[in-house]
Amino acid sequence: MESASAFIDEKIKKLGDWRGKTLAKVREIIHKADPEIVEEWKWMGTPVFSHGGIVCTGETYKNAVKMTFAKGAALEDPSGLFNSSLDGNVRRAIDIHEGDKVDEAALKDLIRAAVALNLNLKAKAKSNPKPKPRPTSSKRAD
Repeated sequence: MESASAFIDEKIKKLGDWRGKTLAKVREIIHKADPEIVEEWKWMGTPVFSHGGIVCTGETYKNAVKMTFAKGAALEDPSGLFNSSLDGNVRRAIDIHEGDKVDEAALKDLIRAAVALNLNLKAKAKSNPKPKPRPTSSKRAD
């Protein structure tokens, strides 16, 4: 069975145009921002980058490479990188078009913030376990 990283490598190679180069560059930035990022391959062909949960995806379309941040609405974006999926309550995305320059420093900050949010939420979940449901009595009061 091939690894997710091998599938992503193959996708970049098959694209063979600016989208492949852009996806490769974004992938490189993601790993520079957080060397502990795990690459996954989900939803029949979507590169997914995770650490403590999904950080972002790297989707490719005809006119854009889209980085969708799973919890983007909860992240500060002082550089204004988010330019897509701005209406939702959870996700935010960055559409990168042919010829666009990626602000590497701002993107690294956003990736690190997404990882920190995932890890913080995970830690909170561990410290506040859900209460177990009380057993219901099988005796009926007649």
